Amino acid sequence: MSSIFASCRQQSPKNSTNNNTQTISQKEQKEVIKVGVTGILSQGILKFVNNNIATKEGLEIQVVTFNDWIQPNTALRDQVIDANFFQHRPFMNNAMKELNLNLVALNTVYLNTLGIFSNKLKSVSEIPQNATVTIANDVINNDRGLRLLATNGLIKLKENTKQFVTQRDIAANPKNLQIKEVEGVQVVRAINDVYFIVSSAQTVALAGIEPNSMGEEIAKDKKYALALVTLQGQENEPKIQKLNKLLVHPNVKDFINKEYKGRIIPVF
Repeated sequence: MSSIFASCRQQSPKNSTNNNTQTISQKEQKEVIKVGVTGILSQGILKFVNNNIATKEGLEIQVVTFNDWIQPNTALRDQVIDANFFQHRPFMNNAMKELNLNLVALNTVYLNTLGIFSNKLKSVSEIPQNATVTIANDVINNDRGLRLLATNGLIKLKENTKQFVTQRDIAANPKNLQIKEVEGVQVVRAINDVYFIVSSAQTVALAGIEPNSMGEEIAKDKKYALALVTLQGQENEPKIQKLNKLLVHPNVKDFINKEYKGRIIPVF
């Protein structure tokens, strides 16, 4: 009897070692890619890819979240992350100038349109004189925000303006709107302090609120679609190309349509 127990004791560590070796081997086979985001929609898409299709390709996606729109690009520069997934090409092009970085946009994945949101009002016609509105302060989204106000008849812009308009390009402001500019991710936090905000589905969802949408961008311009971005010179690295391909997988399109129900639009 004792010899049987001895045999079992001898075999158990051996089996455990084999199992541990197999587990370590499986982990070693996975390539890890760190991707920076600023919003829960991009994060949700990356998590879906990681949990449903990346494993089959031997890829593990680690999501790194940031609280502003500058750090995801400086983190690329500092090699803290391998790629980011929060910006469109016009924003990236401007960031390259401001941060003196060489970036490259790969596949575009989804379009995040701007809208006019309020917790106090139900329509644009209810906006009173001297109402305060908060919009993003970066060059690209400031331009988009002002153009959205103009589209809804709230302001009038000068004709033949430069590529990106600012408040200096407002020709008429019949309601004397008080336009406050803050960093993009901070816009939605002001929704209880102002009459309305110009924000995106991503930042509104990030705040976990469902305010009333009073108007949205009419033109669905794909140049504003969010893309996977990395440093120039790194775009052909296998793990980056692997993720780039997975982000436009048909299952990702199905996920976006079912999960976000039109708040964002897949563009592939």
